[in-house]
Amino acid sequence: MTTYLSWNCRGIRFKLHDIRTILNNFHPACFCLQETLTSNIPLKLRGYNCVRKDTDTGSRSCGGVCILTSNLYSSTPLTLHTTLQAVAVQVHTRALVTVFCIYLPPHDAINQQQLNNLVDQLPKPFLLLGDFNGHNTLWGSDSTNSRGRQIEQFISNNCLCLLNNDEKTYFHEPTRSFHSLDLAICSPDLLPLLKANSREIWKKISWNVLKLKM
Repeated sequence: MTTYLSWNCRGIRFKLHDIRTILNNFHPACFCLQETLTSNIPLKLRGYNCVRKDTDTGSRSCGGVCILTSNLYSSTPLTLHTTLQAVAVQVHTRALVTVFCIYLPPHDAINQQQLNNLVDQLPKPFLLLGDFNGHNTLWGSDSTNSRGRQIEQFISNNCLCLLNNDEKTYFHEPTRSFHSLDLAICSPDLLPLLKANSREIWKKISWNVLKLKM
């Protein structure tokens, strides 16, 4: 089976050891990272190619996304026409799949048309992994906020499939509380390639990494 991982690493500067450990433990075909937080730290990891989009705000780096793709599989970066923090690659594992990584900052307004335009640019079948920063009981939150309703509408409007179960994906240190912010979404034609019981494909490990197998 092929493994896909997603993690909001909150800065690669001090997480390179963790990233290497995760790669060595799980050998994913793709590892999507959000909030890389830097544009001046090279990310060269043996056996993996890197496609990234860094975001700078003045003298301080923030946000940023990256996809690490295993050299064991042929892959091609895709050019996305968007201002959103997003990158995508096509990777040939058991089939040719588009893997898309996105980070939506919590205080930025969501533009539904921008998200729809991104989906239109993705060759099918595709897998969307990322930190959407929205709360919705549909994916295990205790309540639903406006961002969560917008994301739910985006999924519905584009006839996409949500793969999350009710497991929490993020631990908020100041409040010592768990939340569901990281989502996995796919095009319907990818579902036959996934494990039969999609509600059990997600595993939460010590780094709060989301794991998907197909």
